[in-house]
Amino acid sequence: MSGRSRRAGQPAARAGASRARSFAAIVDTNVVVAGLLTANDSAPVARILDGMLAAAFPFLLSEALLAEYRAVLLRPGLRPLHGLDVAAVDAILTTLAQHAVVLAPGRGTRAPDRGDQLLWDLLAARPDLVLVTGDERLLNDMAMAGRVMDPLTFVDGG
Repeated sequence: MSGRSRRAGQPAARAGASRARSFAAIVDTNVVVAGLLTANDSAPVARILDGMLAAAFPFLLSEALLAEYRAVLLRPGLRPLHGLDVAAVDAILTTLAQHAVVLAPGRGTRAPDRGDQLLWDLLAARPDLVLVTGDERLLNDMAMAGRVMDPLTFVDGG
C-alpha cells in the first residue's frame, strides 16, 4: 500500500508551497502520480498533491489533463503500486477538480515531446502560469525557462 493510501483522509501537515505565490501552477501527471506513490509525507511531490487536495495554492486543470491523470492512475501496472480502486481514484480526482481553476488551453508552441503538448497549450493560455514537472525534457526546454520548474523548486517558493 502506498504512502498516500495510508495518509488518505488525514489532514496534510505541510500542504503545498511554503510561501505565497503570484502565479498559478499546472501540475504534470508525473507529479500527481509520484505524490500518490511516495511514503515520505515531506517529499515535494507529496506536499504538492496534499496542497492540491487542500486547495492550499492556485492550480489549473483542463479536461484533457484531468483525463490524463485518470488514465495514468488507472493503468494496470500502476494500480497495485498505489493500492487505490477506481472509486478512490475518482474521489481524488473529483476533489482536485473542485479545487482547481479549469482552463481552456491556448495554442502553445511545439512541446519537446508530442505527448506533452497539452501542457504547453495550457501554459500558452495565461502568462502567469508555471508548470511543475519531474520530466527532464520539459525542465530543460530553454524556450520555457522560468515557466517550468521541478517539484522542489515549487515547494521552496519558485
